[in-house]
Amino acid sequence: MSAEVKSAPAEVHSPPTRPYGLPGKPLSQGPFLFGLVGGLGVLTAIGLAQMVVSLLNVIILVVVAMFLAVGLNPAVEALQRRRLSRQWAISIVFAGVIVAFVLFGLAVVPPVSQQLSDFVGAVPGYVTELSRHPMLRQLDANYQLLPQLGKFVTGTLGPSLATGVVGAGLVVLEGAFTTVTLLVLMLYFLGSLQTIKDYLLRLVPSSRRERTGAITEEVLKGIGGYVAGNIFISLIAGVVTWIFLSIVGVQYALALALIVALTDLIPLVGATIGAAVVTGVALLGSLPAGIACAIFFVIYQQVENYLIYPRVMKRSVDVTPAVTVIAALFGGALLGIVGALLAIPVAAAIALIIREIVIPRQAQR
Repeated sequence: MSAEVKSAPAEVHSPPTRPYGLPGKPLSQGPFLFGLVGGLGVLTAIGLAQMVVSLLNVIILVVVAMFLAVGLNPAVEALQRRRLSRQWAISIVFAGVIVAFVLFGLAVVPPVSQQLSDFVGAVPGYVTELSRHPMLRQLDANYQLLPQLGKFVTGTLGPSLATGVVGAGLVVLEGAFTTVTLLVLMLYFLGSLQTIKDYLLRLVPSSRRERTGAITEEVLKGIGGYVAGNIFISLIAGVVTWIFLSIVGVQYALALALIVALTDLIPLVGATIGAAVVTGVALLGSLPAGIACAIFFVIYQQVENYLIYPRVMKRSVDVTPAVTVIAALFGGALLGIVGALLAIPVAAAIALIIREIVIPRQAQR
């Protein structure tokens, strides 16, 4: 009995039999699951990229609103230093922006509407003058040009113009909606700018928070200085253009000066676009006035590029001229006019980060 009892534990602890062989590697390391997870990762990346592309207009709108809020923040802080609360300072600055938009609309829309009305009213007279021309009478008698022209106007041109008018109306409504949305977002960002900065700084490790906050303040200060300086330069361009056009006697001098001020905000090509528009309008009224405008803008752009712009921007954007041109070109190629506007302060921010973080680290190695 004792021998049987002693042999029992040996049977209990015997190694289990494996009729199907040894188990393989865990499935998590298998090639199938690895490929499946990799494929899902690729599909997720594609989905995120498509989502970003679909929301690109909204993202640009938010970025521009934040950019304008940062740019207008120095004006708000200047009013706060005059013992105004931040709410009142934001209200005054925002009211100034609204007034600027309203004045621009009142100065530009009535002349354009008047010109269109005058042109539409003059069309019957143009047609009558053409019908009295001897050559056109002979061509109409031989080829029936006027009936063919009437069929083209009523059958093809009329519906096309109607469709174009509807499309233009939709574009105007969309632009108005975008402008209102931009102003609302800018107002919210102005009101909560300090809260946003504090929240983002809390995501930084505490050991680096003070230095990161100082660099952030310097970047925001540069962006605000760039926006204020750019607006000031555009204001100078608009006032000088208005004075010159008034002296020369060009019609709608105020509206054309506002167009110059608006286009002058665009880096590199904005001043040239505004000059071309004003010179073309002046040429339509008078050849000497158009030539005078062309000469004026050539001289003024040299003064602005070599005297006004460097003195205004030297304290806000510490970027070499070559980097400014390259940044504006890259920004314009990526995001058009918005990219060109944002490129220069972004380049200044990158230059600051390289100067304050990258270069000192490289010096310690």
